[in-house]
Amino acid sequence: MVNSVKIINNGKELEIDFGDEIKIFTARDLRINCGCANCEEEWSGKRILEPTTVSNDIVLEDFMYIGKYALQFLWSDEHFTGIFPFTVLKNLD
Repeated sequence: MVNSVKIINNGKELEIDFGDEIKIFTARDLRINCGCANCEEEWSGKRILEPTTVSNDIVLEDFMYIGKYALQFLWSDEHFTGIFPFTVLKNLD
């Protein structure tokens, strides 16, 4: 999927062009939707991360590709462990 995806990160928003659809996410919305073990219980899916603890001023500092199927983000709050599969990103509202 990497070959068909174009990504623009300006720190406050991330734009992903999937080829058939363009989605724009705020850094805060992505951070709140992190599914790593620090943000969501692995077995129950219960949210651990309290959205009110995520600053409105959070910045998406960088990202990297995980294989051909996902992205990993580095936020200004130093969180970096979540992996976001492209299928999850495409289905986020």
